[in-house]
Amino acid sequence: MNPCVFIVPPLLLLLLVTTTTSQLGGDDMMQCLDNERDALLLFKAPLQDPNGHLSTWRVDQHDCCKWSGVTCNNQTGHVTWLHIDSYGLVGEISHSLLNLTYLNHLDLSRNSFHGTIPTFIGSLRELIFLDLSYNSLYGTIPPEFGNLTNLQRLYLGSKGGFRVENLEWLFQLNHLEELDMDGISLAKQNHWVDVILSLRKLSSVSLDGCELSQVMYPYSSSFLNSSSSIESLFLGNNNLTSSMYRWLFPLTSNKLRFLDLSSNRLDVMPKNLGINLCSLEILSLDNNSLVVEFPDFLNNLSGCASLSLKMLYAPRNQFTGSLSSEIQNFSSITSLDLSDNHLNGSISEKLWELPRLETLDVSFNNLRVPSTYHLSNLSYVKYIDLSSCKLLGPHFPMWIQTLKNLTFLDLSNTGISDTVPLEFWDMGPSQLQHLNLSSNNISGKVPDLSSNFAQSSVIDLSSNRFYGPIPNLPSTLSTLNLSRNKFSGGIAFICQIVDGFLEFLDLSHNSLTGQLPDCLWLFKELQVLNLGHNHLFGRFPPSIGSLIQLKMLYLYKNNFSGELPFSLKNCTSLKSLNLGANKFFGNVPVWIGERFSELYVLILKSNKISGTIPLELCQLANLQILDMSRNNLHGTIPSCLSNLTGMVQQGISQDVQLYTRYEQETYADHAMIQWQGQERELFSTLKQLKSIDLSSNNLTGRIPNEITNLYDLIVLNLSKNALFGEIPQKIGEMKNLLTLDLSRNSFSGRIPSSMSEMSLLNDLDVSFNNLSGRIPISTQFQTFPPSRFNGNTRLCGPPLTEKCSGDKEPEAPRLIGKSEGDGEDTDDELMGWFYIGGGTGFATGFWIACSVLLLNQRGRHAFFRFYDNVKDWVYVKVVVFIQNLQK
Repeated sequence: MNPCVFIVPPLLLLLLVTTTTSQLGGDDMMQCLDNERDALLLFKAPLQDPNGHLSTWRVDQHDCCKWSGVTCNNQTGHVTWLHIDSYGLVGEISHSLLNLTYLNHLDLSRNSFHGTIPTFIGSLRELIFLDLSYNSLYGTIPPEFGNLTNLQRLYLGSKGGFRVENLEWLFQLNHLEELDMDGISLAKQNHWVDVILSLRKLSSVSLDGCELSQVMYPYSSSFLNSSSSIESLFLGNNNLTSSMYRWLFPLTSNKLRFLDLSSNRLDVMPKNLGINLCSLEILSLDNNSLVVEFPDFLNNLSGCASLSLKMLYAPRNQFTGSLSSEIQNFSSITSLDLSDNHLNGSISEKLWELPRLETLDVSFNNLRVPSTYHLSNLSYVKYIDLSSCKLLGPHFPMWIQTLKNLTFLDLSNTGISDTVPLEFWDMGPSQLQHLNLSSNNISGKVPDLSSNFAQSSVIDLSSNRFYGPIPNLPSTLSTLNLSRNKFSGGIAFICQIVDGFLEFLDLSHNSLTGQLPDCLWLFKELQVLNLGHNHLFGRFPPSIGSLIQLKMLYLYKNNFSGELPFSLKNCTSLKSLNLGANKFFGNVPVWIGERFSELYVLILKSNKISGTIPLELCQLANLQILDMSRNNLHGTIPSCLSNLTGMVQQGISQDVQLYTRYEQETYADHAMIQWQGQERELFSTLKQLKSIDLSSNNLTGRIPNEITNLYDLIVLNLSKNALFGEIPQKIGEMKNLLTLDLSRNSFSGRIPSSMSEMSLLNDLDVSFNNLSGRIPISTQFQTFPPSRFNGNTRLCGPPLTEKCSGDKEPEAPRLIGKSEGDGEDTDDELMGWFYIGGGTGFATGFWIACSVLLLNQRGRHAFFRFYDNVKDWVYVKVVVFIQNLQK
């Protein structure tokens, strides 16, 4: 055979490869057309691009096909894709996009485009993909969108900024496969179900938050027998009731794989729901009002769905009953979430026989969980949350040790009163990422855990009775909470957490000693550091300035000393700073007001801080709690405290938001607050509190009148200072005050009458001042104990016993003829004559008055005119009083 026969095919292959390479990446590849490049530059021109994502869009970069977010056809050079989602762009959508006539993919989602929805988009007839979701666009969806007959995917989900006049334009989109109109009101769109059913290729529909419950006629009878091609249907947040099932069934078929009915008002489930849903894999019923026995619910869902269902997500309902053996019929279940319901009874062992079960969450129910199960090796179960259920025993559940591939375990608040078996800690190489045993009664020492956890793991052993030194811990921890135990020893162990994942550290309420180690530079991701209520001492290490992500620093009630380190000013993300009950000294740093703009809690109480209150603190517009009591501060109270707008405007501060690697979490701040004469630890209510406490210092001068502008202030404590002058007359305008303590100062003058209008005030103390005059009369003032007004020698009126000048003493009637030895008979006789005389006098006076009125016409008319006037006056006063009361 001629050898050339073998040579020619490789040459042809080489030629083909060379040609293809030239077309794809060589110098001869088509570049974008000039008019399309100009169109993109015009599109960019009015936009703000704070993140610089469009930095490659420049005049000197001639080939726009290489620009970020732009894709061209390799053969023609026409721009076909424009994907600039999540670029952070701000501005209006330019009409220049009309010149991109071959554009088939346009994704502008998750930016800040504003203005009305451009109608010209309806002229981009080659589009098969359009995403305008999550911008700031508003107005009516243009009916011109009906011209996009090639469109396959349309995403318009917004925050309610869009309106729909009608849905007729949707009828024309025959190729549409995916439709997202989340947040767009369809309340006036009768027969919207008909429109959806007319789109025969539609496989995914998302109408979350579209006010569907307000539609009068969602469907017409002509479409009841239509078949649906929908595979994914999202109808959450529509306030739907169980009456919606009549139009839901036409939208479902044996093709449906994902059904989301979460955050509605469903209270029952229809019988035989699962008979025809033979492909259903995921069912979400989160946050409804389903009142049903869980075994009955499973029976209603039985049929085809029992074989196909993989994920059942139904937390925050009102399921009752037990997790019974009927669950074994759902053999494909991989994930089951029934948390926050009213389940009771026990968990059937049949649950653990489900061959594919990986995730189980039945937390916040009344289920009883045996501490012993006769289980085989359940290697497939990875996630178990039994928090706030009740473990029977109350021993530690030994069956947990059979779960060799467990990654998440939450047994918090389950009534365990035991030690943790060593076998549990020694389960061997572990994939465990989350362990929560908090809020139990577990005791004992914790062994070395340095090799028992996976990367970025969470350990929460808080609120137990663990004791002894804190052991070696994994270097990859992201969250560690050992608070409210009996741990002792130092905290140098934190320097072993070297991999930089630590975001949350709470060691509060233990018996820890020693100094804070100077290795905080390891924790650049740390957001919460709580070491309060221990016996730690010494100065802050310089490395505290490395905590640039820190949002909460809580060191209350230790023995830290020294001046606040200058490096702390680098922690500009701080929202809550609590350094109270330590031994810090020096002045209040001015950089607290200059650098911590997000601060809403500042507590420096019970230290040795001196100097004046710096004016820079007035820059903390978000501040809601200011406590610098029990220090050595002097000088006057700054009048600029009225700039603390967080105490002027109504509203509640948010919990500290923690953006961890896996999800956004919240952390409820807490603090020790002087409340109605007692020091109390506030948790969930702290974010509602707005308080200023400057008590027990050496402050002088007057109370600034401007402080009365803090209309939303709830607690004001200025006691135990050397303040003088009159109490501001407008203090009564602080109508939200619950606690006002001005005691042990040198205030003089009268208590302002405006204070009688402070209807919410329930704790007042003005004792030991130089106040004078009558105590204002109100429904509150006379209910306070006299001790709250003591020490003001010239103060008078209730609740004090001292009378004010001009007050008349009621005189008792003098009885004549009663001797010292007269008895009860004399008293009875006198009382008898009293009643006789009184009755005779009344009768005589009454008939004299009547005779005058009968015989004297002018007198009679004058009397009744006077009576009518008095009656009208009383009527008007009563009406006005009632109106004021209603206001």
